[in-house]
Amino acid sequence: MTNEQILATCRSNWEYRGVEDAAMREMLDELSAHLQDAQAAGRTAQDVVGPDVRAFAAAWARERTPFAHRALRMLAMAAYVLGWLLLFLHLTRWTTRLDVTAAHGAFLVAVGAGRVAWELRRGVMRLYQQWALSLVVALPVAILTRWLAGDGVLFTLPLWVAPVLLLPGLPYAVCDVRARRGAQGDPARP
Repeated sequence: MTNEQILATCRSNWEYRGVEDAAMREMLDELSAHLQDAQAAGRTAQDVVGPDVRAFAAAWARERTPFAHRALRMLAMAAYVLGWLLLFLHLTRWTTRLDVTAAHGAFLVAVGAGRVAWELRRGVMRLYQQWALSLVVALPVAILTRWLAGDGVLFTLPLWVAPVLLLPGLPYAVCDVRARRGAQGDPARP
């Protein structure tokens, strides 16, 4: 990657993570200076940022982004994932009211926790691999919970709960998609 590509990748990563403009300009100036110094010393840009530019940018953004912003984003994304899972369950069962048992709750919590943990880690697995890994963890949790707690209905969720849970995480999800497109050099990105 060229220095310009590294700076562009870092900028897009920091934008969707909510780093303030002044801090972002300062970070870009500092990174640009480090990259130029490395180039003048005969080193590569990889020596400065490492093999994964996105992981480098994410780590630096975590240092600069206030905890309250990170916590708010994580809660919104957890609700977003839970909303999609509930919507999927409503659609697969063709019902507007979903009976939630202890096993269902444990499954949803395990998948949501897995997705949130993966978001914190920011790994390099593809989306379908991330979901598969979450499901591999969540299925045994659901089976064990069903075996221990039984099939009693804890509460019933109406269909409208799923879209309401999707709303807080929607802006973050859109920003994530735009950042991924920008990192891939998609010309459709504004």
